[in-house]
Order: sequence, then structure tokens, then C-alpha cells
Amino acid sequence: MRRPPALPNQPGPPFNAPAARRLRAALGMDPEHVAHHLRASYGMPYATPDLVLAWERGAALPSSPELTALSGVLWCSPGELIGRPRTLREHRIARGLAPEDVALAVGFELLAYLAMEEDGQWQGTERQSAVLAGTLRLSLPDFVTVTGKEEKLADLLRSAVTTRWQAYVRPVGKLVPLDRRVLENVLRPLYEDYQGRMTATLTWGDIPAGGSADDRGRDFLAGIVGHFWDTVAGGRP
Repeated sequence: MRRPPALPNQPGPPFNAPAARRLRAALGMDPEHVAHHLRASYGMPYATPDLVLAWERGAALPSSPELTALSGVLWCSPGELIGRPRTLREHRIARGLAPEDVALAVGFELLAYLAMEEDGQWQGTERQSAVLAGTLRLSLPDFVTVTGKEEKLADLLRSAVTTRWQAYVRPVGKLVPLDRRVLENVLRPLYEDYQGRMTATLTWGDIPAGGSADDRGRDFLAGIVGHFWDTVAGGRP
């Protein structure tokens, strides 16, 4: 099936160059074969073996339409050719969905949906958000990131571990749909870990291998969202 022509100047998602090389080799194709199919089947007259090699070496990044076309040539899903998606657009591409498909599923006009992809600010209702998560098969951490709530979550978590964590169970719960008891069992150890880093008593003159307490505290706060998800999953921050 012929797909719409790829436009070389459109920005694309993170590209997994080693995966592209591996998939091409598994099919017994050389760069000339890939370039030929891109030209003949996907309307990319500028596709050359050198361009294919540039993608595979990480010297150039395929645009979103180019990545979709390349996945067709290599008989794989677009998601197999990109790194871990983070934005709404990247998750959509990873699932091989057109923007029209997602807009229709969640109940937005196409232009309104595309505007949300562009500025990274999800404006959907609770019901639309649930449909979006199902359509793109988003994990909870990915859902928080895609809907633009990660920075607000980080602010709440930093406040929770540096002040009184109990006061932040409800605000965090409004961003992250987890049971209150789960949140309590996450925020408490995060608070204790941070406070332990900041109040550790050092022998006079000792310099810990991990740096000063202030340094370790700042590092912990910088990665607070990751620590949160690790603890939710049952690990330790």
C-alpha cells in the first residue's frame, strides 16, 4: 500500500539507529534496496543509500513520515525504530497511528489535537484522558509525562519530602490516580530517605564519597520523579 509522501523537514521522534541496521540486516537488504523501496513505494525521490546509511549511523534523523515509511520497508512497527517515546507525538508515532485516528478516538477536532501535540499541553477531560491512555497504551508514568503533569508532580514531590509529606498525599493523588494508601506508602519512604541524606552526621573532617549532604540532597530532588515511580513499582528510591 502506498502511503503519503514523506516530508524531509518535519521533525521526527528519537531514532533507534542500531535497530534500523539490525532489522535491515535480518531481511538481507542493503542500503540500496531500502532506498529503492522508499522511492518506489513511499514517494521519497530524494532517498539514497547514503541517506539510509546516515540514519543508521546517527548522522541524520528521519522525520516522522520518513520513519513511518522506513518501518514499512523494514516490515516492523514504527515503535521498533524509535527510542523511548516521551511526547504525545512520539507515543502516537510509536503506535503507528495517524493524528486523525487519535483525534477521533478522544473526541477532538484534528487541528485542536495537533495543537496539543505541538505545545505539549494536554487539554482533555478525565474521560478523554482515559481514552487517550487506552488508545496509546500509556503506562501511568508515560501518561503523566504526556499530559504535561510531570513538572507539577515534581514540584509537589519536592515539597513533600522537604516539609510535611502527609499534606501532599491528596494533591499528588489528584495528578496520579493511585490509591491513598499506596501514595502514603510511597511518600513516607521518600521523605525519610531525603531527610536521612540531609541529617546524616559526619565525623569531623570526613568527606563522604558521595559528596556533601547538600549535594546528595540536591541530586535526590533532581531525580525525584524517577524515585517516586521506582517506589511505586515496589523498589527503593
